[in-house]
Amino acid sequence: MVKKLNKDRLVTYSLIFLVGIIGIILFFIDKDQILESLQSNFVKGNNFVELFKGLGNTILITLVAFLCGVFIGTILCLIDGINSQNLCIILLKKICKIYVSIFRGTPTMVQLLILYFVLFAFYKGNPLFVAILAFGLNSGAYVSEIIRGGIEAVPVGQMEAGRSLGLSYFKTMRKIVFPQALRNSFPSLGNELITLLKETSIVGFVGAVDLTLAFRKIANATYDYKTVYLVMGVVYFFLVFLIAAILKRIERRVLQHAKG
Repeated sequence: MVKKLNKDRLVTYSLIFLVGIIGIILFFIDKDQILESLQSNFVKGNNFVELFKGLGNTILITLVAFLCGVFIGTILCLIDGINSQNLCIILLKKICKIYVSIFRGTPTMVQLLILYFVLFAFYKGNPLFVAILAFGLNSGAYVSEIIRGGIEAVPVGQMEAGRSLGLSYFKTMRKIVFPQALRNSFPSLGNELITLLKETSIVGFVGAVDLTLAFRKIANATYDYKTVYLVMGVVYFFLVFLIAAILKRIERRVLQHAKG
């Protein structure tokens, strides 16, 4: 296992080194023009200030919406798992299924536009709040399915053992089932976080300043769309790469702790 891991790292580092060498070669081929483009687009006019603001908003929307999604998804799973013929519970479960179907069955942009221009047409504050709400509701629908899959991967005997010890349904879920389900769902939850980060690029349609909108403003001002959009792609790639690396490290530690 250790040898395989070392080989994987060796291949990864080799590819990164190769890409870096190619990038350096391309840079020095047309160094003057590249430096001039970067300076005119990102240094002059303090454009980097707008970029840092957009980056901060992108990270804020992603993290807060993800936490909201995990909370909503957890509640939905708890409700879905209740085994009761009570009319209120049946109605509540049906509402939860409709919610999941709607948010999984429509594009995120459509949800954002409806929420901002229809449901929150009266709202005159910062559109960032509406963007966080829209992405949180959207993420909740997907997270509920992710966690549900994690719960189904936990042996049924775990729930039965908890109930036989006199624990209630919610206590059994909280103390026994959910910790295992979250561990099973961790890779998919990480993918949902990365997907959220990339999907935030549409919040500019409701006026919220994110990373994509900040780059678009620079491109519209300088008309150098090629350089600006290439840099934007690189920034998003490194953000995703960084998050993926952090999640991988956390996942490895969680698995080691579980085995230990």
